[in-house]
Amino acid sequence: MSTEPAEMQAAPAFAPPRPPQQQEMPLAIVRGQPFLQMPQDLYIPPDALEVFLEAFEGPLDLLLYLIRRQNLDILDIPVAEITRQYMEYIGLMQDLRLELAAEYLVMAAILAEIKSRLLLPRPPAAEGAEDDPRAELIRRLQEYERYKKAAEDLDALPRMERDLAPARAEVPDRNVIRIPPPVDLRELLLALKDVMHRADLSGHHTVSRQALSVRQRMSEVLAALGDGRFHEFVSLFRAEEGRMGVVVTFLSILELAKERLLDIVQSEPLAPIYLRALVVAEES
Repeated sequence: MSTEPAEMQAAPAFAPPRPPQQQEMPLAIVRGQPFLQMPQDLYIPPDALEVFLEAFEGPLDLLLYLIRRQNLDILDIPVAEITRQYMEYIGLMQDLRLELAAEYLVMAAILAEIKSRLLLPRPPAAEGAEDDPRAELIRRLQEYERYKKAAEDLDALPRMERDLAPARAEVPDRNVIRIPPPVDLRELLLALKDVMHRADLSGHHTVSRQALSVRQRMSEVLAALGDGRFHEFVSLFRAEEGRMGVVVTFLSILELAKERLLDIVQSEPLAPIYLRALVVAEES
């Protein structure tokens, strides 16, 4: 007799599957190992990420940037404020451990000299006699601004390989030599049938029959084609000679074509057939 509880005996043979549960996404995977929590000993050095939003090409560029940022008049520079901002930027460059060029230090010295000359009292008699100590700096700034504006205008122009790309197109040779298609024997037979039909329509009875020679007719055909031009196929036949004359002329044309003494051409199927003597063409 079984000693299992009644609840276990009544349990089904197969338990229903559990619904899938979403697992926690790791923050990072390092060397194949997932990290689910932020490490407590994580140390990021202060100089791990440095972002520079402004880049200056020299001390004049920095000075012009400071003047334009505050919308100041270049002819009336507040030397004290500009000098303070200029020294702050130099201090920032030193804090970032950037290589400080000597030109920046020279400009700082020039600003300090101009500031000291403006602060020094001058006797009343010398008022207006001494030039403005800012004049030379203003002249250099204006000249630099003109050159910078000209460089920006040149850079804005379309540049080959940057904004434009050369395109080349080769035009094929249009002098197409059209070779006449070869004349099929069927076309010749159809043309012969047409000539025979015309000969039957104009045929007449003769009392005496004159013998016709193929060799003689070959000479006559070559003489008819002696000008080197194309002649129509039907123009070489004389209807008054009847069937015999048509057959002899046709045989003479076939013999001449076999011996490559004349050329037979046709522009398209069922079009008129033309003949030309090749002997005359070669001699000319």
